[in-house]
Amino acid sequence: MGGGVTHEAPALADPYTPDRGDPAYVVTHYDLELDYKVSSNRLSGRAVLDVRVADDTRRLVVDLVGLRISKVSVGGAPARWAHRGGRVVVTPSAPLTRGERTQVAITYAGTPGPVSTRWGDVGWEELTEGALVAAQPNGAPTWFPCNDHPRNKATYRLSFECDSPFDVVATGALVSTRVRGSRTRRVFVQDVPMATYLATVHVGRYVHRDLGPAAVPVTVALPAACERPVMHDLARLPQMTFHFGELFGDYPFDDYTVVVTADDLEIPLEAHGLATFGPNWLDGNRRHERLVAHELAHQWFGNSLTTQTWADIWLNEGFACYAEWLWAEHADGVSAHLSAATHWARLSRLPQDLVLADPGPDLMFDDRVYKRGALALHALRRRLGDDVFFDLVRDWVATHRHGSVTTDAFVQLAEAHAARATGEEGRDGVRRLLEAWLWTEPLPPLDARP
Repeated sequence: MGGGVTHEAPALADPYTPDRGDPAYVVTHYDLELDYKVSSNRLSGRAVLDVRVADDTRRLVVDLVGLRISKVSVGGAPARWAHRGGRVVVTPSAPLTRGERTQVAITYAGTPGPVSTRWGDVGWEELTEGALVAAQPNGAPTWFPCNDHPRNKATYRLSFECDSPFDVVATGALVSTRVRGSRTRRVFVQDVPMATYLATVHVGRYVHRDLGPAAVPVTVALPAACERPVMHDLARLPQMTFHFGELFGDYPFDDYTVVVTADDLEIPLEAHGLATFGPNWLDGNRRHERLVAHELAHQWFGNSLTTQTWADIWLNEGFACYAEWLWAEHADGVSAHLSAATHWARLSRLPQDLVLADPGPDLMFDDRVYKRGALALHALRRRLGDDVFFDLVRDWVATHRHGSVTTDAFVQLAEAHAARATGEEGRDGVRRLLEAWLWTEPLPPLDARP
């Protein structure tokens, strides 16, 4: 099945976000030089996109929402462009040919803000003091021009300047900091290919704390005022990194950062090597530890292994939800089967109108996708047994490390592991089990057996 896939061009626009992405090219690297003024929420900068042309074309379409362009060039030469509806149609001076590599440079500025979608407001969000980016699924163009398709993973360099009293946390390694007067410029480098929606930047008044020995360095950036409850609620996060490493394979990145904003947030959010919580989720009572496990698990499932299309969202959320149950099983003695039985009973009382492997854009973030995805994995675990199941999970993670994944690829790998363990009968049993969980609407029995 090959190794991890990187820098893939989207074969077609994603059917769930058809107004994003251009299959005519793939971005391999983003170089972003940005300047941000907190008091006025003004962002200005220049983005250089290293692109590889996938098909002969006379134009490239770039995604950028709510910001004004002043200059565009392709290959160093001025290019014509038209910007409307969040889409920038760039026409270079000469047609581009399949396989050609070039650079698209865009200078832009404005007051960034979220874009309204059927899933709510996503993208750049101004906070009481500072800002954050929560881009899933299509909010990345609210702060930088991009080819916004989940399959197009690229490396990044972000140079971000803002007012010195404010801290900046972003995806990637902080490689330099320069203070000049009242402004500070920080440079972050992301060498592991990353989907556009997983890129983020946080601006706020934060202190940094180390959570202690873990599988990789784990840092918390948080307002000093909420340090005690936050550190209490995150105390077992280092243990999670070790346990999930045993179950899923080594943690996929160099480090992990948790950002806690001063403002309450509706939900926690994952990004590449990073998670974001509002203080309302880490209040000192450890009531939401399952979400700490959930966001950590996304580093394997969603961030290192990213879905090729949004239809496969269960591969992100089902695994992250199942990780909640696996952590409760390990840390608190609550069996994953008890968690599964509880949620199966709840789902059984809800409408049976969802196809897990293709829920449609309106239901892609429905809680039933999360829970049914976790239940499908638990049913598979019971079918295969723990040894074969977790061998499968580790193989899945290793095979597609930092690449793009599909439901079909997961089913094929599960069938292959079943066949090696119990022959063709095992393969057929897994095929039937996953067909029921993934492609039919009725909720299958949890304890289905061959």
